[in-house]
Amino acid sequence: DWKAVLFLDPTNSEGLQLKAAADKAAAITAAIAKGDWETVLSLDAANSEGLQLKAAAEKAAMAAAEKAAILAGDPITNTLGMTLNKIPAGTFMMGSPETEPDREDNEDQHKVTISKAFYMQTTEVTQGQWKEVMGTEPWKGKQYVKEGPNYAASYVSWDDAVAYCKKLSEKEGKTYRLPTEAEWEYACRAGTETTWSFGNDEKELGDYAWYRENADDIGARYAHQVGLKKPNAFGLYDMHGNVWEWCHDYYEEDYYQQSPTNDPRGPASGSSRVLRGGSWFNSSRFTRSANRNWLGADNRYYLFGFRLVRELD
Repeated sequence: DWKAVLFLDPTNSEGLQLKAAADKAAAITAAIAKGDWETVLSLDAANSEGLQLKAAAEKAAMAAAEKAAILAGDPITNTLGMTLNKIPAGTFMMGSPETEPDREDNEDQHKVTISKAFYMQTTEVTQGQWKEVMGTEPWKGKQYVKEGPNYAASYVSWDDAVAYCKKLSEKEGKTYRLPTEAEWEYACRAGTETTWSFGNDEKELGDYAWYRENADDIGARYAHQVGLKKPNAFGLYDMHGNVWEWCHDYYEEDYYQQSPTNDPRGPASGSSRVLRGGSWFNSSRFTRSANRNWLGADNRYYLFGFRLVRELD
């Protein structure tokens, strides 16, 4: 009872200490009631309610900034530091013309409409991003690997990639998934109908892609660091080369001969999943925008990785 103490002895040190403590507690309580976490933590740096208020305020500020970025169509950055660019809705010619060199029979050219915009990660998922979510290193001790947080994650199966999407979605409260094959090619082409997103001249491929000629052939036999080559017109890196990227779809050779025009999601069933983009091990023909590859969902290989799509709220 500091009031009684100081009434009897105005200079009593213990009474003054009690008064100071009471004044501080009252100030903290008032600041908490106002949501003023800065004042709370200035008075008591370890105050649990103040720390909770600070975390809530920072989360709200981040959400507001992200909402503004989404409305403006700007890139967004998630809690892992991944950058994702907004890919607008649109219509494009999927597949390749019969005149394209190295064309495969499963690349039937057809019109596809992507009816809803989405966000796509600007690079493949990196080793650092994988470890932060999954806590594992599937590439550890394997051949054809160079380790580091910014190298593309490899030795990742389709099943592994889907598990990663699920865990990240739960962590962030947002929907992350693999792109459909149509979304992948639409994002890769970025408005083009040429062999690659930059044009038809193979001499330029090394500016945009890690592939056999500038990787495997010179002894650089590993998935490279992401984002070191030029991006396409949508600001996406390594859509050609580096690692094959898993897509959502089951694979079917003639699926695109009778597929829906709007938002095709692949066959309803199958024994393999689609891979796109080529890799550091492959020749230029496999890095073409229209090239299709496939393998069983449980296969882990040094050439296989993935990138994420995040759905718009």
